[in-house]
Amino acid sequence: MAIMQLTIIPLGTQTPSVGQYVADIQEILRREGVRHELTDMGTIIEGEVEVLLALASRLHGLPFGRGAQRVVTQIMLDERRDKDVKLGDKTAAVQARLT
Repeated sequence: MAIMQLTIIPLGTQTPSVGQYVADIQEILRREGVRHELTDMGTIIEGEVEVLLALASRLHGLPFGRGAQRVVTQIMLDERRDKDVKLGDKTAAVQARLT
């Protein structure tokens, strides 16, 4: 299992707002039944590496379909093979050290 942070930035749009693009991405993730978490700076998604990368490619193309002329996508992928890691595990481990 892996965790991917994905930030998709559409450029060449009529407005600086990206809220509708983010909402569209969140709707796709909900429909796909993918475990994810929206943050102020991107979306964190949990899954198998191959699935995550295919999903990133699909989501990267979404703004082009809505008229964006350029799209910058940042992908951060964390895969551990020594143990199963789920969304929220890292945060919980740090919180446990703080209490």
